[in-house]
Amino acid sequence: MTIVVAAGGTGGHLYPAVALAREFLRRDPSTNILFVGTVRGVESRVLAHEGFELALITANPVMGKGLLNVVKGVLSVPIGIRQSLAILKRRRADLVIGVGGYTSPTMLVAAALKGIARVILEPNAHPGLANKVVASFAQRVFLAFESAGTFFDRRKIRIVGTPIRQEFLVQPADNASTKQAGRHLLIFGGSQGAKAINTAVLEGLPLLNQRLPGLTITHQTGEGDFERVRDGYRSLGIQAKVVSFLYEMPAVLRTADLVVARAGAMTIAELTACGKAAILIPLPTAIYDHQMKNARVMEVAGGAVVLPQADLTGGKLGELIEAVLSNPQRLEKMQRKSLEMRRIDAGEVIVDECYALMGLTHDINQPARVTGG
Repeated sequence: MTIVVAAGGTGGHLYPAVALAREFLRRDPSTNILFVGTVRGVESRVLAHEGFELALITANPVMGKGLLNVVKGVLSVPIGIRQSLAILKRRRADLVIGVGGYTSPTMLVAAALKGIARVILEPNAHPGLANKVVASFAQRVFLAFESAGTFFDRRKIRIVGTPIRQEFLVQPADNASTKQAGRHLLIFGGSQGAKAINTAVLEGLPLLNQRLPGLTITHQTGEGDFERVRDGYRSLGIQAKVVSFLYEMPAVLRTADLVVARAGAMTIAELTACGKAAILIPLPTAIYDHQMKNARVMEVAGGAVVLPQADLTGGKLGELIEAVLSNPQRLEKMQRKSLEMRRIDAGEVIVDECYALMGLTHDINQPARVTGG
């Protein structure tokens, strides 16, 4: 069986797809998985690390861009469809999975033209344009949030949560070895980093260093801001692990007591899977403000505090971090409420549905096979 996954651009699109691919392989190790992306996203770097094959097609963004880029995006669609059709024919694909982003629409359309089973995964509380545009071509639409259901045909949707990698659910045999002494803060601005968060953290560090002297920090900056942030810590004489990208997020997240992060759907899913308290600073330029909608869901549940970027300052962020970490009862309650939100079976449910859609049955010890005559 061959599965083609159209996902990329950001980690928020890519990592749910990786988790889903791993669940297919867990069921049937002989499954062939091909990811389809573009040259602009993080997929080349991440998928090489994860061990998956990547094919590149032509696709350009449309939303949030100037007129010239909109024209380029529209003109790239027939090129992308032609390339997608060639990939599906060459690989003899049995299933196409779209996870939003630039490549998802053309691949879903190509799959429909060839009569190949096709599904959409929408991880956000407010769906993106790509998934809404091609929803009519999909046979199933898997949602992480019930609020997204109003945008799709009710007969197609399944509310399942966001697929997460099994590494987030496995506790090490020696749990103490993954835990830092004292309180540990993880700052994570998404796969591409967040300059506004980085700047606020640097401004708030003197206050944190004074009021929480035992605090340890891991700070993911994004490639473009790595040197500035690293040098900022050094100039203040504050020890921290500063990295441009976090490949081993499951291990890193387990060490954190509190997380400062954006509010992408994948981030929310991973935080709740591990029961982590969070200060969420949604990306204000996210299409349809979907990150704020994601963040508010976790805040209402009690697992997070939302700090809009319009209100973000170093002093305010530092005071909020101190307020949570210096109050053990508050921290413990936030962690408990976060854990209560988690959905850990999304990957299994989606794979079951996909097998049924393709008319296949499966056994963990046997390759998938066609049912019936």
